[in-house]
Amino acid sequence: MTATVGFAVSDDDRAELDELVEYFGAGNRSAYLRATLKVMRSVQLAEQLRQAQAYGQSKLAEAGLALDDIPALVRASRPTR
Repeated sequence: MTATVGFAVSDDDRAELDELVEYFGAGNRSAYLRATLKVMRSVQLAEQLRQAQAYGQSKLAEAGLALDDIPALVRASRPTR
């Protein structure tokens, strides 16, 4: 199933949109939008990863630890055989 979704584009952005649609969607706006969704999802995931890393680093700092301490912490947490 597909649905038509309308959105507004300012006159100032129209030339850029048309150029991008031609390049990434071979002139097909739907193909361009599908390609854009994949790219923007990867941008979103990268931003979420940056936020998670910053959170982890802040928690390490609160514990008086640094990134260099992680390998030793991991080794220490492994069960011995």
